[in-house]
Amino acid sequence: MDLNKDAQIDTGQIEDRRGAGGGGLSGIPLPSGRGGWIVTIVFLLVALAGGGVLGGNMLSDGGDSGDLAAKCAASNPNRLDEPDCRSALFVTSIQDYWQDALPATAGKQYQQAKTVFFSQAVSTGCGQADSSVGPFYCPPDGKVYIDLSFYDELESRFGARGVFAQAYVLAHEYGHHVQNLLGVGVGGQGDSVPVELQADCYSGVWAKHATQTTDASGRPLIKSLSQADIQSALDAAAAVGDDTIQRKTTGHVDESKFTHGSAAQRQHWFSTGYEGGDPKVCDTFNS
Repeated sequence: MDLNKDAQIDTGQIEDRRGAGGGGLSGIPLPSGRGGWIVTIVFLLVALAGGGVLGGNMLSDGGDSGDLAAKCAASNPNRLDEPDCRSALFVTSIQDYWQDALPATAGKQYQQAKTVFFSQAVSTGCGQADSSVGPFYCPPDGKVYIDLSFYDELESRFGARGVFAQAYVLAHEYGHHVQNLLGVGVGGQGDSVPVELQADCYSGVWAKHATQTTDASGRPLIKSLSQADIQSALDAAAAVGDDTIQRKTTGHVDESKFTHGSAAQRQHWFSTGYEGGDPKVCDTFNS
């Protein structure tokens, strides 16, 4: 993958709350042992009641991207080696794609959503969360949340290597934001698997168009993607499949407890989005 070292990264799309301290709904599941991703209607109701489902007090939700803007400025030659600046570039690219694609394909105006960087714990419109839940999207406040240490876990614990695996994670969560704008249910209402697989498909659609996205001045954000990059995303999709995680944590697979889909399903729908290049191919509810 060739990221444009001269591109302008829009850090205004990021809230940097690292060092501050929530709940989430639809995210990448983590194995038991470091928490687990819970997607249930009970979780939603408790979170919206403001109780802080994981304990502790609600912390300040302030954030300042000023330091991040300086760090991620084009004048810093090493900025794209840093996961926060890379993530901010991916967010800029993902939202640049949907800004045009959503009206064109669904007749719906896209509304930008901020990504919140946090460390250890964070307060959200869904309640209070800690890092164990993994990256997630919170529909009530319309924001994506991620502790960037998840990338280390994605590689060391899940075995998903490569920078584009990180892009896949963010694109999946923004897929949930698109669903929220379209009124597609998230938050554990009904069968969550088609919802999660559609977010995977949407991430593949973005990947197809990633090299066409630009910064505010029209410069490309991502110059090129290789087949190895796409394979990195596919490896990440398989690594967080329900069956993969169940085998690692329990030694057996119970499809009745799937919340996100199997490794094969997640890979299939990312590939469907990537090959089709159109959100309209992502009808996981009738396939």
